[in-house]
Amino acid sequence: MWYVSTRGMAPRVNFEGALFSGYAPDGGLFMPEKLPQLDRETLHQWSTLSYPSLVKELCALFIDPELIPRDDLNDLIHRAFSRFRHQEVIHLSRLRNGLNVLELWHGVTYAFKDLSLCCTAQFLQYFLEKREKHITVVVGTSGDTGSAAIESVHGTKNVDIIVLLPKGHCTRIQELQMTTVLKANVHVFGVEGNSDELDEPIKAVFADVAFVKKHNLMSLNSINWSRVLIQMAHHFFAYFRCVPSLDMHPLPPVEVVVPTGAAGNLAAGCIAQKMGLPICLVAAVNRNDIIHRTIQRGDFSLSETIKPTLASAMDIQVPYNMERIFWLLSDSDSQVTRALMEQFERTQSASLPEELQNKLSAAVTSESVSDEAITQTMGRCWEENQYLLCPHSAVAVSCHYQQMDRQQPSPPRCCLAPASAAKFPEAVLAAGLTPETPLEILALEEKETRCTPMRKNDDWTLILRNTIEDIDQRWTGHVLNALE
Repeated sequence: MWYVSTRGMAPRVNFEGALFSGYAPDGGLFMPEKLPQLDRETLHQWSTLSYPSLVKELCALFIDPELIPRDDLNDLIHRAFSRFRHQEVIHLSRLRNGLNVLELWHGVTYAFKDLSLCCTAQFLQYFLEKREKHITVVVGTSGDTGSAAIESVHGTKNVDIIVLLPKGHCTRIQELQMTTVLKANVHVFGVEGNSDELDEPIKAVFADVAFVKKHNLMSLNSINWSRVLIQMAHHFFAYFRCVPSLDMHPLPPVEVVVPTGAAGNLAAGCIAQKMGLPICLVAAVNRNDIIHRTIQRGDFSLSETIKPTLASAMDIQVPYNMERIFWLLSDSDSQVTRALMEQFERTQSASLPEELQNKLSAAVTSESVSDEAITQTMGRCWEENQYLLCPHSAVAVSCHYQQMDRQQPSPPRCCLAPASAAKFPEAVLAAGLTPETPLEILALEEKETRCTPMRKNDDWTLILRNTIEDIDQRWTGHVLNALE
């Protein structure tokens, strides 16, 4: 399996190359050169598999056995999920009035990113130990990515991790999950800016190709192909648990509602769709609605500002993974994708060509949900089911309630729940409900914290470069000492 850049100007790479790269050298994102097609028989065989087994089957399609032999792959994925609180790893809650909520938050940090990052970290470690290499991972976070990335690599000898978090834009719990990890290989910075602003120094550092190569830098943000690959399994699991029967011709569809910010889960769903999974996708966004506007009318342009919402992890203006979706739906046309993305990067605004816009709106529908609708949905779900939703999950469930109230016939529907309500007590209170906080989250308040400030007038790029150089010097010293 080879991977190519969505912009078509970079050499193709294998899975290891895509895993360690983040962005392709031409600024694009890596995608499989050719997607495997799944026939009815394969879907039948997969329909009874557990979530970890589905992940294993999917990964085996996209990772050559010469790189990771199947037995090793199975062991890595088994190890990745060993610390999840639920025996199924993810769990489908069937609630009243046809509401199906797929809980993706049973990992250590109570968010869906644990699923993809714990697997990705295992893959990284596997190759690093084989090659006797060290890497520095740089992550910008809007809330959950940082803590899940730290959790997946803390204490690891071959990996250092630098996390930039937007000070005051995460919840208290999200921040503590990052700042209370005091391992020597974890470096957390609190940036006086929002999540899009803190991405700027990261992009600037990664644009210096010689610097990236010299210091073995990589990103674990949602642009990393490995994360998208694991997230495809959510859609297969949702389909198999919600489809009424696999004995019908053609196979009946299931609607999957994806609350989204950077569009990683959405890109994973589009790929699953292209591989033959009969799902209808709904992109559910908050008031930061670039994805909604793009799907509805081809308007891929920034708003003047990010609007802070209760679903804070989705307060994103630049949904990187839409580039993967554009490439996929334009039949791998890297010229169209490159022109569109370069226009967007130059002017913060681009209009989709009509043909691509038609394909996008056929593959995905969308809704934009207000804070008022989020709190109403959280209240209604509690009232009807005694079930607490996090605000991001409520964005998806709001779409379900809208459809239900219109009384329109629709296929079975599954709402993805990316985080536990326990992480968002402020939003739970805003909905007039009582937060339920697990003991391990309460214990964070008592822990020592470590976080270096990046202030408004600081040169964030310089601070980042200096930190990377210091880490590299320490690692080089460690290697030299080991050789003596």
